[in-house]
Amino acid sequence: MTLLPRKQKFKKQQKGKSFNKISSIVALNKLQFGSYGLKSINSGRLTAKQIESMVNSINKIIKKTGRLVLKIFPHTPVSKKPIEVRMGKGKGNVDHFIAKIKAGIILCEIETTSKTLALKAFALAQIRLPLKTKIIFTI
Repeated sequence: MTLLPRKQKFKKQQKGKSFNKISSIVALNKLQFGSYGLKSINSGRLTAKQIESMVNSINKIIKKTGRLVLKIFPHTPVSKKPIEVRMGKGKGNVDHFIAKIKAGIILCEIETTSKTLALKAFALAQIRLPLKTKIIFTI
């Protein structure tokens, strides 16, 4: 079950502005749903497979003792042309979907009473991500 948008107005998109320079969103910088969170330190792209791998590794640890809230979703399609195709002849087909991550955005949150389980789950999730992340929690 890969994360895909249900409906889009256009099948293909342009890359857009460099998301490193766009100001960060204040609403996504604070914990809202849980007591523990995983915050990105630098900006980059996360594919749907990477997000799903992170979710599966967290759910494997916390099981029924906590609740995971995912705060990002891969909306942006990335197109790719097949191997050994010459230049020109239009844009390639959609290969995968990505989420553009800015520095300082919380990727996911866990609501649980066990601090050790949350830290263990986030440590496993950090391995699966190409971004530098930090574990944050409310006091």
